[in-house]
Amino acid sequence: MPSVVTPQRRSRENSSDDEDSTGGSSTKRARLNLNGDAGPTSQSPILPNGYRSNVSGTLQQESLRAARSQSKHQPGSIVRVKLANFVTYTAVEFLPGPSLNMVIGPNGTGKSTLVCAICLGLGWGPQHLGRAKDVSEYVKHGEQEATIEIELAADSKRHRQNPVIKCNIKRENNKSTFSIDGKPSNKKAVIELCRSFTIQIDNLCQFLPQDKVVEFAAMTPVELLRSTQRAVAPQEMLDMHDELKEHRQKQKTIQAKAQADQDALLNLENRQRMQADDVQRMRDREVIKERVRLLEASRPFPAYRAAKENYDKAKKRRNDANVELIKLRDDAEPSLRAVTVKQAYQRQIEAVTNGRKRIVQDAEKTADDIDRKLQALLSHKGELEAEAEAEKNAGRESRKDITRIQGAIVSLKRRIDEGQPDLDLSGYNERTRAKHKAADEAGQKVMELKRQVTDIEFRGQGRHERILQAQQDLRNLESQAGQRENKLRQVSRDTFDAWEWIKKHQDEFEKQVFGPPMVECSVADPRYVDQIETLFQRNQMLMITCQTKNDFKKLGDILHDRLHLAEINMQHMAGTLADFLPPIDRDELGRYGLTGWALDYITGPEPVMAMLCANVRLERTGVGDRDTTSEQFEMLQNGPIENWVTKRSSYKIIRRREYGPSATSTNVRDVRRANVWTNQPVDMGAKRDLQENIEGWSGEITEFKSEIATANREIEELRAFIRETQEEIRNLQTEKSSKQKVISELRALPTKLAQQEERLAEAQQSISQMRQRLQEITNKQDQVTRERAEAAMDYVVAMEALQARHLELHEAEIMLIEADSDLATLAEKNTAQTELLELREREVEHLDKEVKRLRETAARLVAQVKSSLKLAEQNGDDALSNHLRSMSQTQTSEELEEEIESEKARLELMHEGNDRGVIKEFEAREKRISALESNVEALREELDQAEAMIQGVRDRWEPELDRLVGLISRSFGENMKEIGCAGEVGVNKEEDFEDWSIKILVKFRETEPLTPLDSHRQSGGERAVSTIFYLMSLQSLTRSPFRVVDEINQGMDPRNERLVHRRMFRFRNRRKRRRQHIERWTDNNTIPVFSHYTEIVARVDVCARDAGVVYCEWGIYAGKGGEG
Repeated sequence: MPSVVTPQRRSRENSSDDEDSTGGSSTKRARLNLNGDAGPTSQSPILPNGYRSNVSGTLQQESLRAARSQSKHQPGSIVRVKLANFVTYTAVEFLPGPSLNMVIGPNGTGKSTLVCAICLGLGWGPQHLGRAKDVSEYVKHGEQEATIEIELAADSKRHRQNPVIKCNIKRENNKSTFSIDGKPSNKKAVIELCRSFTIQIDNLCQFLPQDKVVEFAAMTPVELLRSTQRAVAPQEMLDMHDELKEHRQKQKTIQAKAQADQDALLNLENRQRMQADDVQRMRDREVIKERVRLLEASRPFPAYRAAKENYDKAKKRRNDANVELIKLRDDAEPSLRAVTVKQAYQRQIEAVTNGRKRIVQDAEKTADDIDRKLQALLSHKGELEAEAEAEKNAGRESRKDITRIQGAIVSLKRRIDEGQPDLDLSGYNERTRAKHKAADEAGQKVMELKRQVTDIEFRGQGRHERILQAQQDLRNLESQAGQRENKLRQVSRDTFDAWEWIKKHQDEFEKQVFGPPMVECSVADPRYVDQIETLFQRNQMLMITCQTKNDFKKLGDILHDRLHLAEINMQHMAGTLADFLPPIDRDELGRYGLTGWALDYITGPEPVMAMLCANVRLERTGVGDRDTTSEQFEMLQNGPIENWVTKRSSYKIIRRREYGPSATSTNVRDVRRANVWTNQPVDMGAKRDLQENIEGWSGEITEFKSEIATANREIEELRAFIRETQEEIRNLQTEKSSKQKVISELRALPTKLAQQEERLAEAQQSISQMRQRLQEITNKQDQVTRERAEAAMDYVVAMEALQARHLELHEAEIMLIEADSDLATLAEKNTAQTELLELREREVEHLDKEVKRLRETAARLVAQVKSSLKLAEQNGDDALSNHLRSMSQTQTSEELEEEIESEKARLELMHEGNDRGVIKEFEAREKRISALESNVEALREELDQAEAMIQGVRDRWEPELDRLVGLISRSFGENMKEIGCAGEVGVNKEEDFEDWSIKILVKFRETEPLTPLDSHRQSGGERAVSTIFYLMSLQSLTRSPFRVVDEINQGMDPRNERLVHRRMFRFRNRRKRRRQHIERWTDNNTIPVFSHYTEIVARVDVCARDAGVVYCEWGIYAGKGGEG
């Protein structure tokens, strides 16, 4: 028998249920053989439960028998799986048998890798595995490409040889490429080939990876029914189920629509009955309203007849008045002629008078213009006199300036003749520099002394602060809080500095900020101080608590950015202590051997306690004063308490809920001695050191004060010397400046002399120009005098002409008065005759207007009549047209209005409302009722058709489903009976086919009835056993050529593992029809001894690659180092 190369199991510190890594970035070490290297070895693998190769001879004999009697693979079953650089394998080849195949081995040996290879190699994606999302992560670490090659058993009717599917996975672009029988293909073609063999990788009842076990357990009964049908029923069953769902959904839609239409129909009919009487009254009201409309539309007809009659009468009266007026005018004509002549004369005189008034106004305007000219000339003369006086005053000032300038010139010439004084500038500058140098040296000495004083004061301040800190440390040594702060400073200087800053700036925050629990909290009972401190980690002891988010952000910015503190632990705690409740009452802790919760033994501010509960879970951690017994430990392990601490140990229960309630582990740690919340005696050595330091620093401060006093005296002496030197410098500068000023002035005298001589020439020239301007002003005054004399003569002529025009105007006005008087006398004689004539003229004028108004009214009314008739004909309003043509010709407007008012009174007696809207609504509702009746009838026919279709499909689908589920139930019951339990499977039939589901009933104890399988009634192990038996019950009915269940024993205890294992082999031995089945067990420690199942081995094949595998018809033995 060839040697077997088996993978070495990698060591782990903690046992885990996770399988081999699927990520390409995994850092797994190379698997070694028994000799410690990665090459082949001649030793046989170690068998399960520690048995070595003492049975290898038997295995070889069984292998030979199997070779002579090979079984045939079902079409589509897996014949061979070859991997290269896939996950943990460099190169390996699996040859599964045609029936049950078991892959057994401890964690991390590559069992799930085979499952992953089957899924990805047959074209399905990694989402069906529940592990890595990208296929590139399945490439072995350090490699760029992985290869999966799967050979499927051929269907002799369709294939000449076994189809070989090859999948290449590239890490670089995260893509997969496929080929079928060596020819390039694509993922779609590969999946279509697999589906032609009824391979269902996407059905958890057929292909159950390790990471999908939880998802399978969470399947609803409805989902389980569909997965079961996919596994054991033909596609026609699924199609019929989908068709039933679709028909049922359509039936529900039709029923809902029919019910809605029926309800709407009843509602509309009720509303019709309720409104029938009101609608009849409204229709009667509409008749009356129509009568009122016709009557109101006929108003123009009687009005026109009345207007026509009034027009004829007014026209006759006007003609009579015209005849009478003409006769009256003929009688009065002689008397009125004299008045007319006198009126013409009066108008002529009035026109002459008005003309002479305009002439007088023109003459007055001319005289006014001449007068304004005289006034302007007089004003101009005054201005010239003022200008001449100003020139004379300027001349007098110029003569005074000439006298002053001449005196200044004489003075400047005399000073120039005197000469300039002597000045030694170098001597002055030398003495000034010497004084400045002495003052600067004294100033530098002052600055140096000041720096010395500042340095001494700084050192003195440092000594003073050390004394204060040492005094505070002395006081702290004698108080418990001080001891904790000293401890905080020793443990974390950054946290101590932060807490010192917070205490000084509490008023800058919205709410109080609390210090670390090391200083804020204390243990109430010293007996439990060791247990309590054991629960805390270092960062939790140093945690600073903020009550608002703003305070948390502000404090973080200050401590990190401003104070540059590195080791800072902070937390925002918005909740209260009332939010944290223990799992059970304290009174119940006694039966667990605990005295209370950890929260009961710690005191401190409520926000700090809430923070500790959130981080340390004090309210859920029990505390005991003695070790727990084994019975108490068992109760705690199965109870609601996950953490507790005793006098010597602390315990933490870790539960893996995905593997059931029994999947737990316990972490145990020793209780450490407390070093924070302890009452320690005062350290006398530290106290003595502090006192000695205080005395030494006080002596140094006294010496510093003496040095500062000496330096200050020297500074005062130097400052006095500097002041004297500066005064001497100022005196020298003043003397030098005065002499320099005299010299500068003497040097400027020639320039000043030239300036004064220039000013003298300008002043003399100004006197000459002034004389010329005075002569010009005198000439202008003479011209103004001549113009004034001429204007005075013109004014006299204008006034004489104005006087003559006034006389002519007075003559015309006298003649107008005489004409008016004569006209008034004649008019008074003919007053009566004139008034009568005017009265008749006004009557005729009034009658003309009346005739015109009545004619316009009649014309407007006849237009309205014609318009009404025309509009009625255009609109097809026959009722109005007939009414207008048939109305009485003798009816007056008053009679018509009385009839309209009568009809309106009838309307007011009837109900008023939205008549037209209600009637239209009533008529529209009648149409809707008719349409709904037709719809309801049509929907009833559709319901009958849908019911017939559902019944037809159901009659074909339901019996077959009952038969299949009955077979599954019988097999499931037999499996459960073999382990001393009971079970059955049925179909839960609801009204909607979407809600039909699988109902699994189990009983694990004699005293219990059959109960539904769920997470509330059965334990995790019981559910695991029931699940695997259900899957086994599907095996004989399944249509898929192979099934895969990864980690079949997940959640089972050792007893259930052996029961299921034994039942599985018995179940397979009894079945004549073989289907390929691959199952993976988690750990060989729970598998029966090898000799228990070697007797059923039918064929053994061995293939040596980078990892070795032993293949059996009924089982696969794979691994080394105890793997199987």
